[in-house]
Amino acid sequence: MTDFRQDFLAFALARDVLRFGDFITKAGRRSPYFFNAGLFCDGASLRDLGRFYADAWLASGIDCDQLFGPAYKGITLAAATAIALAEKGRNLPYSFNRKEAKDHGEGGVVVGAPLAGRVLIVDDVITAGTSVRESVELIRSQGGEPAGVLIALDRMERGQGAASAVQEVRDAYGIPVVAIATLDDVMRFIAGRPDLERWRPAVSAYREQYGAR
Repeated sequence: MTDFRQDFLAFALARDVLRFGDFITKAGRRSPYFFNAGLFCDGASLRDLGRFYADAWLASGIDCDQLFGPAYKGITLAAATAIALAEKGRNLPYSFNRKEAKDHGEGGVVVGAPLAGRVLIVDDVITAGTSVRESVELIRSQGGEPAGVLIALDRMERGQGAASAVQEVRDAYGIPVVAIATLDDVMRFIAGRPDLERWRPAVSAYREQYGAR
């Protein structure tokens, strides 16, 4: 079986979603790499991305009954993952939320399948955890139970404290967080690519300086 995590990083690099250089993050940190899932912005990229999300969930062993995509980025991610899973013989319902409740037609804030059973949240990354918190509250208010969170990349770096944003979500809600790839995977990816070897010291130093313990 191929290592889908390394394949995913090669895919992200080819689509310019994963870049190496000199970047300033939203937290004001100087980073030698940058990841922007918003650049998976054509049909072929979204199809392949959904397959990587599906592989990550299937490998995780997390049990769920349906998928939920938080508005806005999570909407297409959940839909793409649902399609990819159906192609693999796992046909799951999915839904997403509106930013504002609709007071006509079907109404409400949830579009798609009713939130019920164990619901897996599908998003791009976890930064401050706001989207996860809102999703957990919505799922529980509708009678569902959050089963976990599925994201593209775990940067594995500290937030305001010693823990990473992913660790904070796990601790706060008691649910697993699964990433297609992590910063450790990025470091292994670099080690296997002669054309990227020069970035290895900088990424390693960044991990040492900002990495969660």
